[in-house]
Amino acid sequence: MEKSASIYVAGHRGLVGSALVRVLRAQGFNNLILKTHSELDLLDQAAVNNFFATTQIDYVFVAAAKVGGILFNNLYQADFLYENLIITANVIHASANSKVKKLLYLGSSCIYPKHAPQPIKEEYLLSGPLEPTNEGYALSKIAGLKLCEKYQVQYKKDFISAMPTNLYGVGDNFHPDHSHVIPGLLRRFHMAKVNKLPEVVIWGTGTPRREFLYVDDLAEALVVLMDRYSGLSTVNIGTGEDCTILQLAQLIKQVTGYPGKISTDPSKPDGTPRKVLDVTRMKSLGWAPRFSLAEGLEIAYKWALDSGAFEQNTSTH
Repeated sequence: MEKSASIYVAGHRGLVGSALVRVLRAQGFNNLILKTHSELDLLDQAAVNNFFATTQIDYVFVAAAKVGGILFNNLYQADFLYENLIITANVIHASANSKVKKLLYLGSSCIYPKHAPQPIKEEYLLSGPLEPTNEGYALSKIAGLKLCEKYQVQYKKDFISAMPTNLYGVGDNFHPDHSHVIPGLLRRFHMAKVNKLPEVVIWGTGTPRREFLYVDDLAEALVVLMDRYSGLSTVNIGTGEDCTILQLAQLIKQVTGYPGKISTDPSKPDGTPRKVLDVTRMKSLGWAPRFSLAEGLEIAYKWALDSGAFEQNTSTH
């Protein structure tokens, strides 16, 4: 990308989008096009078409999505499927009809089969059933990357997709009901420390294995992809390393300084037993993550404390 290029980051207020803005600006890209939801509703096809028709946009990062943790993903599958399908279709189609040079669509590693061989290679997509609690969201993401692929083949558009692993970091959602695992656990351990609770109970058995990537590492990888990759296949982005949920909880206990004990609740769902990505393709492009899990957790926790994230979003709705 040229430093003067106009770059539209869809979803710039979210975890990934805000990291992209930080990284792009740090690398000297200052012609960023950013629209809040009130300025541009991505569910409104006419508004999206008009925006692309009247705005000079060279590059598009599609980081906008309706997201949530395992509880909300399971309870509101129709909403997650519908809204993400519409956002995806509107932005990709409008980009194809404009003079956009290149588009990068952000998927999620939940698109892979529940029992995919580990580590998960890109070609395992659609080789088996999805995790049922996350099926709606996963299907919308599969549709998005396939839409990019089909626009490449039929219309020769340079539309690519990336599949990040589980993300966390500055700008995360720390809501008590619909956050992902790391911000959810950071919040629970912090509140347990503040309220002097004797134990923190984590969902499930604690045995599922997960891979986690600090979000600024992802943002740097996305810039690398935009510069160096134009293939049909999606590209996995992760560390290539995983840990158990119980090990994660123990690390978060250390980071937050919580003195109590950790218990598990096997009556709650575990989700996919293991999920770690094969990141050979991404690393072959010259990228590697800079932050260890411990380093990233320290940064995320400090940001949550400094920003008052633990005192916000206390509604149960």
